[in-house]
Amino acid sequence: MNQSDINTQEKPTLTDFLRKNTKFFIDPIVTFMARYRFSPDTLTVLGMLFHFFFAWLIGQGEMQWAAIAMFFLVPLDAFDGALARKLGREKGGFGAFLDSTLDRFAEIILFGGFIFYYVRLENEMMLAIAYIAITGSIMVSYTRARAEALGLNAKIGVLSRVERYAVMMFFMVIKLPHVALIILAIFTYFTAFQRMYHVWKQTRPS
Repeated sequence: MNQSDINTQEKPTLTDFLRKNTKFFIDPIVTFMARYRFSPDTLTVLGMLFHFFFAWLIGQGEMQWAAIAMFFLVPLDAFDGALARKLGREKGGFGAFLDSTLDRFAEIILFGGFIFYYVRLENEMMLAIAYIAITGSIMVSYTRARAEALGLNAKIGVLSRVERYAVMMFFMVIKLPHVALIILAIFTYFTAFQRMYHVWKQTRPS
């Protein structure tokens, strides 16, 4: 195995694990939707729109209800890609672009709920932390997208999108949203730098 092979190896992510172990549940639903030619793009848009509901609950301080709603509705994100593959959609086409773009909008909307909540509480420290958390989340996604645009791999790191949502839901259920935001503020940037280092290893001379 050469240096390039070593540098580009990636460990399975939580997303990979969930996709593999929920296939028995997702496949029948996707097959049903494909039979009636349901649009994957519609699922993508719905998934983003649900985030307005999550943000509203968070803004009202209903953290536990927001977490429950996220637990049941966020997994819709797993269906659009599977449905697109079932329908034979071109990989990397507009659907993939729409999915990736609306995922970023969804996170911005979601963090808007936290920002509104802490504005109401007049908590400037948590406002700053929420800002750091959302910018870090966007940078995690950007580093992977930019690397893949260059033909490189960056699907690594401690806080990919699924992990970020898991952290938020867990701490919202136990009514500690500030802990979730602190973790995200620290480890999203850590993840972004992990990906930068991973890309650097792939581009350095052997």
